Amino acid sequence: MIKVQTKWLERAQRIQAIAQAGLAFSKDVYDRERYEELMKLSAEMMVDYSQTDIEVITDLWKRESGYPTPKADVRGAVFRENQILLVREKHDELWSLPGGFCEIGLSPAENVVKEIKEESGYDTEPSRLLAVLDSHKHSHPPQPYHYYKIFIA
Repeated sequence: MIKVQTKWLERAQRIQAIAQAGLAFSKDVYDRERYEELMKLSAEMMVDYSQTDIEVITDLWKRESGYPTPKADVRGAVFRENQILLVREKHDELWSLPGGFCEIGLSPAENVVKEIKEESGYDTEPSRLLAVLDSHKHSHPPQPYHYYKIFIA
């Protein structure tokens, strides 16, 4: 469920996604101009509500092309003797399950094995999928993209 205070973010993301898809598939010069205008409006909405520089937002949007889809993030739940492995996140120094964004060419299981090794030094073997969560269906801090978080034991 989307909280009222983040409806602006959902709308800005949706406008950006429509513009991105339109730019990816439209051949008509006038339609492309309209999609560029939508892209600009979505960036302005993000700036107005997030107090982020317009250059940062437009740079995020420029990196995206093709049909927009949610990004995938994997997390590994490593248990041993009734304890769970946690690592410190570099960006905020808080404790978290090891993991990160999925890389092209690797399955979610291969990604989580790689992330656990990089972040903790442990070699692991995935055993089962625990959950797939949609960031838009849970309370998360506002983010510019839509994510699916995949938890693997």
